Amino acid sequence: MKREQCFYRNLKSLGEARAIFFKRFRNTRTDLETAPVREALGRCLAGPVYASRSVPAYDGAAMDGLAVRASCTFSASPDSPVLLRGGLEAKPVNTGEPLPEGTDAVVVIEKAEARGDDFEIREAVNPLQNVRKAGEDIVKGEILLPARQRIRPYDQGALLAAGVLSVEVFRKPRVLIVPTGDEIVRPEDAGARLAPGAIVEVNGQILASLTAECGGESVIMQSVPDDPAAIRKAVTGGLDAGYDLVLLIAGSSAGSKDYVLSVLEEMGELLVHGVMVRPGKPTLLAAVENRPVVGVPGYPVSAAVAFREFVRPLLYRMQGILEPEAETIQAVMGRKLPSKPGVEEQVRVILGKVGERTVAVPLSGGAGVLTSMVRGDGILRIPPGVSGYSEGEAVRVELLTPARALETRLITIGSHDLTIDLLGSLVKDASAGKVTISSNNVGSLGGLIAIDRGIAHFAGCHLLDTETGDYNRSYVRKYVTKTPVVLITLVHRWQGLILQNGNPKSIKDISDLVRPGVSFVNRQPGSGTRILLDYELKKHGIEPARVNGYRNEEYTHMNVAMAVASGRGDAGLGIMAAAKALDLDFIPITRERYDLVFPAAVMECEGVRLLIETIGSARFREQVLAMGGYEVDETGTRVTL
Repeated sequence: MKREQCFYRNLKSLGEARAIFFKRFRNTRTDLETAPVREALGRCLAGPVYASRSVPAYDGAAMDGLAVRASCTFSASPDSPVLLRGGLEAKPVNTGEPLPEGTDAVVVIEKAEARGDDFEIREAVNPLQNVRKAGEDIVKGEILLPARQRIRPYDQGALLAAGVLSVEVFRKPRVLIVPTGDEIVRPEDAGARLAPGAIVEVNGQILASLTAECGGESVIMQSVPDDPAAIRKAVTGGLDAGYDLVLLIAGSSAGSKDYVLSVLEEMGELLVHGVMVRPGKPTLLAAVENRPVVGVPGYPVSAAVAFREFVRPLLYRMQGILEPEAETIQAVMGRKLPSKPGVEEQVRVILGKVGERTVAVPLSGGAGVLTSMVRGDGILRIPPGVSGYSEGEAVRVELLTPARALETRLITIGSHDLTIDLLGSLVKDASAGKVTISSNNVGSLGGLIAIDRGIAHFAGCHLLDTETGDYNRSYVRKYVTKTPVVLITLVHRWQGLILQNGNPKSIKDISDLVRPGVSFVNRQPGSGTRILLDYELKKHGIEPARVNGYRNEEYTHMNVAMAVASGRGDAGLGIMAAAKALDLDFIPITRERYDLVFPAAVMECEGVRLLIETIGSARFREQVLAMGGYEVDETGTRVTL
C-alpha cells in the first residue's frame, strides 16, 4: 500500500500536548489487587492500612539488667545502695524479654552489684524506666500507613510487625510495546553483519526498562511490518488482552510509510500529532477504547523524550503515585550552545565540578545517537523563546546522575584517543565507581582553550610544531595564557593512513590522495590530526582543495576508521589502534607524542591523583601496548609550564 507523504497534524507545544494528554486521562487508574507485603515494595496503597496488633505486644525490657518494682529503689544512691532480694525483688532480664509479674522498671546492669544471691542497687529508677511499653511503637487498630503511600522497605517491616501480611494496592500498569517497520531486526537475529538498511531494534528494551523503573510491567511484541492492517491488529490485540497502554515505536512521523497516524485516526481519537520539542517532534498521542496509545518516534533519543514527557508521568498517575520531581543543579555552560527558537530543545550534557563551578558541556549528536544517553549526566531544557546560551552563562540542568557523583567526575575536553577510554575504565574500576571520566572530543586546540577558560580537568593534545618538530608545548604557551599547567605524556603513537581492508586502491602515501577515484575522510579543524595532514600535504606540494574529501570531517579516530570501513572513504588519517580495531590496513606516517594538559590547580584533586597513579601503573601500560600502535617508554613524564 502506498500513500502520499502528509504533514504533522495538531502540532502542539510541549506544554499544550501534556495538558491535552493528561486531561484526557486524568482519571485513569489501574484496578485494585491484593499483594503480599513481602512482594509489595514500591506499590501504592489504595487505602489506609490498620494495624492488626500492637507493637510491642507486651511491656518488655529495653536494656539488659534487673526487673524491679520502682518504688523499692527510690532511696538508692551510689553512697547508700538498696539491697534487693534476688529472684523476688530483683529479677535478671535481657533486652526484649517481658517484664516479670510484679515489676515495672529495669535497673541497668551497670548500676547493680551482686551480693551473693541478692543485688545492691546504686541508682533509683522511675516506673517504666528502661521499659518498652506495650503499644509504644504501634497500637492495634490505628492507621499504620495512609492511602497513596508508596511502600518502602521500612514500611514492609512495620506492616509485618503489626500483623499485616497483605495489602490492597493499585495494579501495576501493563504496557504493550510494538516495534514497527519492515527494516527492524531483533538483536538476537542480527548476526555479525547487518544487511543494508536493516535496523537493530533496541528501543523496545529501553522502553521496557523505563517502564519497569516506573513500576509497570511490559511485553515487547515481535515487530510488525509497515502495513496498516498489521498495525491495527497489534493495537486491537493489545487492548483486547487488557493492556493499559500501547506504545507504537516508529511510523508516527509524516513519511510515506508512516501509517500509525491513519490507523489510530480510524480506531479512536487523535489527540496530538507532533510536539514542538527537539528531539521528539514525531510523538503521537491518541485514545483508543478509552485507553492511551502513544506513537513513539523511532530515533532512540526522541523515543526517550516521548517516554519522559508523556509515558512516565502517566504510568505514575495510573498507580495513584505522584511523579517524582527531577533533581536539578545550577551549572555554567562550558561552551556556546545555539538553539532554534520556537521549539523546546532538550540537550544532554556532561557535568563535572571544576574548581567551585559545576560545568555543563553539551553532547553532540542528533536524535539517533544512543551514546548521548549513555554518557549524559543531565538534560538542559532550552525554552522555545530562547536562542541558546553563551559560554559561561548560568543554566539549570535536570540531573540524570546523582549530584554527589559530580564531585569526583573528571571532565576532559580535547583530542580523542582510545587510551582515554581505557583510562576511564581503569580509574572507575580502581575507585569502585567513585571517580569517572566524561569526555568531549573537540580537537586539541579546543581542549587547550577549555583549559585556559577553566572548564575542564584535563585535555588531550598532540599538536605538531612544524618549525621545531616538537609537540604541544609551543601551542600551550600560545593558547593557555591565564592558567599555569602541567603536561604529562600519556603515550607516543603512530599516525598514518587508514585504508580499506586489502587496500583495493593501492594507496602508498600521501601523494596518492589526489589520484582520481580516491576519496578521503578528514578530521575537523583544530585537531592535531588535521594540522598533521596539512603539514604532510605542504611537504608534498599538494593544495588541500585537490584532495577529494578534504571537507568530509569526523571528530574521532574511530569515526574516521568507521567511515573507511563502511566505504564512505578510501582513506583517512588516524592512529594505528583505530585501524587495528576495525581490521583495516594502515600505512604509518609519523610517530607523535600525545600529552595530557592539566591546570596546575587540579593536581591535588582526588580524582586527578588517581588518574596520574593509573597512568604510571603497569596494568595501564600493558593494556595500551596490547592495543597496538602505541609506545609507553615516556609515559608519565611530567613538564610544568
